[in-house]
Amino acid sequence: MKKSSGDRWGGILFAISLAFLSMLYGIVSSWWGWFPAIQIGEAHRTMLELRTNWRNDFGLQPTRHLVEPIAPRPEGEDGFTLHRDGDAQPGYILITGLNPDPDGTFHMVTLYDGTGQQVHQWPIRYDQIDPEGKKPQNVMLHGMEVFEDGSIVATFDSGSAITRLDPCGEQIWTRIGNFHHSIARDGQGAIVTWQDERVVWLDETTGEEMRGLDLHTDIIPAGDGAQRGYFDLRTVTQNKLETPLRYLEDPFHPNDAEPLTPDLADVFPMFEVGDVMISLRELNMIAVVDPDTGLMRWWQHGPWMKQHDPDFEPDGTISVYDNATGTGASKIWSVDPSTRELRTLFSGSEDVPFYSWQRGKHQLLENGNILLVEPEHGRALEVAPDGQPVWERHVIWDDTYNTVITEARHVPADFFENGVPSCEAVTDTASLVNDLPRLE
Repeated sequence: MKKSSGDRWGGILFAISLAFLSMLYGIVSSWWGWFPAIQIGEAHRTMLELRTNWRNDFGLQPTRHLVEPIAPRPEGEDGFTLHRDGDAQPGYILITGLNPDPDGTFHMVTLYDGTGQQVHQWPIRYDQIDPEGKKPQNVMLHGMEVFEDGSIVATFDSGSAITRLDPCGEQIWTRIGNFHHSIARDGQGAIVTWQDERVVWLDETTGEEMRGLDLHTDIIPAGDGAQRGYFDLRTVTQNKLETPLRYLEDPFHPNDAEPLTPDLADVFPMFEVGDVMISLRELNMIAVVDPDTGLMRWWQHGPWMKQHDPDFEPDGTISVYDNATGTGASKIWSVDPSTRELRTLFSGSEDVPFYSWQRGKHQLLENGNILLVEPEHGRALEVAPDGQPVWERHVIWDDTYNTVITEARHVPADFFENGVPSCEAVTDTASLVNDLPRLE
């Protein structure tokens, strides 16, 4: 029986209506996170990851760790240029990241002297540190702290461990867990870092946890909920008022925990020794928190954007690495916590390009220079107070790419108690500590 035109049009209109409702549901579900928006988004991200980084994951090329330089690279294989002889802060520089030597360990910390010459390397054997975890090419060596005996502590983004290593890269202790971003010493025998969204204090000698401060259970609800509003900015509401608030995915992205050490306490009279300064990237916020109560003694949102690495400074100010994501020029701010006076200490420019949309570390040096890390372009540099480079180092992978640098650290010439670290200087004590069990 032949269908009438009305029947045919009815079917067409039904199909159009169904398509329209499907499109409308897709839009609304993406707004509110209804099924299957989250699943589709995750599948899309996974597809993009596989397409971009399949060579990395199969061990062919470390694409997750390679970046294009923003500034002209120097000639030669070492990537080092000394621009102003005699203007650098005396001492040593440690550089953290991917090992550009494909025959060595995947990750490496390298020590350079004042002339830019390599004098020591700490091999990082992640497959031994976390043998049941991801392959080394799928984790990023990020946080690093160095000790006077020549040992270091390291954390790994996307990894599951924090470890203390002797000068030969052998484990002194290892603690399993999602420790990430920065590491700092508190001057009282502990190192401070983030584990998931908890600030933790670990014993320097053993790796045992000494205390913790949870963002969700200790800081956000502190003071009978008086400071909750500063964090609920990162929530979305459901379509019904009686439905509880829920946080967006990675709503805070904590990336630094810096304790106020005894030697700096006098220049910060509004704080106390042991207070911890935290950086929450997604809130553009830094805050100084009382670890006993979770109360914020001081906080500020911006003007930095997606910031990293706030530091207490000897003049009573706080310096901040401002990624200024999306602007093409990162900068270093100084803020006086007592007056909130702001100063720009350094900014990327056309003359001196400097930009990293994510990650980043800096260090104000005794002679007024600033040590800078540009992770997303694979460069470390020291700039003078006039903003001009004193030296710069590109960690070169090949003719096109640099490797990501996650940390650069200056230490004084007399920092190491036994001289420049070497495997021969490893003590029997370190060997004994190696027998400690792995800590979960």
